[in-house]
Amino acid sequence: MRIVSLVPSATEIVCRLGLADSLVGVSGDCDFPPEIAGVPVLSAPVATPDLTSAAIDRRIREDVHAGTSVYHLDAAALARADPTLILTQELCSVCAPSFTTVRRAARMLDAPARIVSLEPTSLADVLDNIQLVADLSGVAERGRAVVAALRARVDAVAAAAGPLRSRVAVLEWTDPIFAGGHWVPDMVAAAGGFDVLGVAGRPSTRVTWDAVRDARPEVLIVAPCGFHLARARREVALLARRPGWRDLPAVSRGQVYVVDASSYFNRPGPRVIDGLEILSSVLHGRVDGDALPAGAVERWSA
Repeated sequence: MRIVSLVPSATEIVCRLGLADSLVGVSGDCDFPPEIAGVPVLSAPVATPDLTSAAIDRRIREDVHAGTSVYHLDAAALARADPTLILTQELCSVCAPSFTTVRRAARMLDAPARIVSLEPTSLADVLDNIQLVADLSGVAERGRAVVAALRARVDAVAAAAGPLRSRVAVLEWTDPIFAGGHWVPDMVAAAGGFDVLGVAGRPSTRVTWDAVRDARPEVLIVAPCGFHLARARREVALLARRPGWRDLPAVSRGQVYVVDASSYFNRPGPRVIDGLEILSSVLHGRVDGDALPAGAVERWSA
């Protein structure tokens, strides 16, 4: 099996299944786990993270409006990789090369490769996708074991949630503001919260600042898509300049958190379950211990 993964979440799934040695190509966004170092990089985003959030959003919208993929895909490098399985996605136009682009590039291969688009829209779908990749890769039994272990962790979080139902807002982008969707509201619910902005199973939604204020979240999670903790910290500082910031219940109660969203919230792979456990720790006031991954979350203070 020769696998090309053009989505970070798929790369993490492949590696969690013990198939890192089968990877012959990855996306430029694939930065975990460490054993993928040295695997040829076949794609890269056109909007670099050094831009402001507003500039990144503007660049992406211009490319999407023009019908241009927001990722460059090296078709020649893909041909050299000679994959038998290509993993990509169509769920989000800004997370990977478009399916059309991948299919067009795959025509250069000497032998046909199976192209599979992973499209999870819920927490359950994330687990199902792990099993799908296992089935496609010939390690179905291993997949069942991995999924069972992850599902047990989900069940443990849900069992510990009890009657807690904090009003939670998860912001997936800050300029413009987007509320997290798809599997994020599922994560909030399982951890014991009520998502006041996102809709389970639906894409991330652009919302106004007034909508955030009107929702009166008791817990605010700043989880900008594709950003790790340091960049998320900069983003929440920008939010704090908005009118009425200090009137938010989450702010007055000291319940604003920044997270490594790229690792634990945005990617629908195995580490989303780590993200669920992070959320549970936030809602139960346990973020100051040493049980969570280093650099995963911190309480924000001005």
